This record gives sequence, structure tokens and C-alpha cells, in this order.
Amino acid sequence: MASLPSTMKGVIIEKTGGTEVLQYKTDIPVPSPQEGQLLVHNDFVGVNYIDTYFRTGLYPPPSFPYTLGREGCGTVQKSGGGETYGLKEGDKVVWMSEGAYGEYTAAPAAKAAKVPDGMDSKIGAAALLQGLTALTLIREAHHVNKGDWVLVHAAAGGTGLWLCQLLKAVGANTIGTASTPEKIDQAKKAGATHMINYSQEDVKTKVMELTKNQGCIAVFDGVGKSTFDLSMDCLARKGSMISFGNASGAVPPINIARLNAKNARLMRPTLFNYIATREEFEKYTNELFQFILRDKMNVRIHEVYPLSQIAKAHSDLEGRKTTGKLLLDPSK
Repeated sequence: MASLPSTMKGVIIEKTGGTEVLQYKTDIPVPSPQEGQLLVHNDFVGVNYIDTYFRTGLYPPPSFPYTLGREGCGTVQKSGGGETYGLKEGDKVVWMSEGAYGEYTAAPAAKAAKVPDGMDSKIGAAALLQGLTALTLIREAHHVNKGDWVLVHAAAGGTGLWLCQLLKAVGANTIGTASTPEKIDQAKKAGATHMINYSQEDVKTKVMELTKNQGCIAVFDGVGKSTFDLSMDCLARKGSMISFGNASGAVPPINIARLNAKNARLMRPTLFNYIATREEFEKYTNELFQFILRDKMNVRIHEVYPLSQIAKAHSDLEGRKTTGKLLLDPSK
């Protein structure tokens, strides 16, 4: 490998708040990989809703200055020693860790995987966090079986499009919600069996009509506060309410007795607790790559933003102006 620079382009925050707290800098020190870490030169970095939670302070950053971002795809430049799971200099890898918004990241080898031959770096960066989120939701949060009726809110969002495709692959009947004809069309193309325009139709009425008044055995809700009550209303008896995001704000505390009416299950899972071990990470990453390559899944990329336009990327994501994945190009 060529000699490494001492500084890099990156984005930090020194306090929480709106997009104005995002600071694009060109003189951030290149991190030094510690034992068990790989220094990766990032081709592309993924933008996820969780990044906005850390920026606003909904999830408190561990310290300041803090570098946002949770995933990327690039080339291993250097190892910090220790266990690297067979990954070495020159390998093209996808990885999950903190500190993604920069040209280089010191990523844990335990959360890195070699990109399969024939898979583009953009696809790798766009697929990992949202694809693994969707896959673990339908495998572990509620194991979806063929023929199950499932409701997916924000079906044209990044994770929503993954859920539509994966649920189709396992043979579920997917009801999606979205707010515009364009988003409805995207989710249908991704595999949603039925779509409801929540700005024009009553979602609960339509769900009950489609399910013959049974409701859905699982609801995957990444929206949060504004859809929680609706999601509970749409559940079938013995159904699973899977609340996995806060796009509209955090869900207020609820009375647990509310679950009595339908013997409902309520979960608030996070991806990282499903892939905590190396074995779990490898299992689901390999399965995700198989789905992409074998089932020709469409890893929809909304736009690739220069890293210097990070504020616009966050604004677009929070403003519901996007369908699919937002990526950053750290070289710009």
C-alpha cells in the first residue's frame, strides 16, 4: 500500500442539534487501527436514520467531538494486529462501526466482511445496515412464514424497500404504507403485495378489509410516535408489534396491560444485538449477500452526496424526500 496521509476529510459534531452542527473538515487526523481493527479507505459511506438520532441527541453521543455514521465499503489499508478473520491489506470490505463519515475508518475486523466478487462498492455500502436490519427483523424479531400477512410502514424508505423484497422472497403477503404515488410504485416494484396511501385512505380499515378482519401477524414500524397506535390497532391476535425506529419521534411510555386485548408481543429490537457475535454477523451477512446475488435484489440508491454536502443529505432524509439509500462519497 502507498504511504498513508496524516489527515483526511471528515464530518464531526461538537454538540447536538440541527443540521447546522455538522462540521465538514479537511484536516481530521487519520485514525490509527488498534488491535482487532482494520484501517479502511472508504469508497462510499451509508447514511442512516440512526445518524440523525445521534446528531439531534435523541441517542446521546458518547463524547465530543463525535464522528457520525455506522457503515461503509472500501479497501483495507492496514491491520492493527490481532484477529482479523482472514481479512488483509488490499481486500475490499463492507464494515459496520462508528465513525463512518470520513475518508478513513478504523473498523473492527469482527464487523467487517469481504465483498463478494461481482458486487459493486456502492451496493456493498448501500446494503449492509438496512439489509441486515430487514433480514434480522423477519428472521428473529418475528420469524415470518410463507403466507403471513405483514404490515410495513414507510415501505418506500431504505429499510422499507428491503423488507418488501425480503418478505416477497419468503412468500409473505405484504401490506405497505406510503404517502405519494411515486413511493407506492417503488414499494410495489420491490415486492409489496398491497399498498395503502395513508394520506388518502384509512390504513386500519384497508388492512382489515385485506386480511378479512384478522389483522396482520406482524407489523414492522420504523416510524415511531405517529404510527404506534395505528400499528397496534392493525395487529392480529397473537401478533407481533415490532417497533424498530423513531423517524417521527420516540414512542411514549405505554401501559403493558394494553397487550392483553390480542395477546400481542411488543419488541423494540436493534440490529446490533442480533449480530453481536462474529458467528451471527457472518451468518446474516452471508445470507444477505446470497439474497442480493441469487434473487437479484434491487439495492436502490437514492443519491450519492459529496461528503461536503452532509447537511443536505440529512435534510433530505428527515424531510421524507428520499426513496432508497443515501450514500456519501468521502473523497468530495
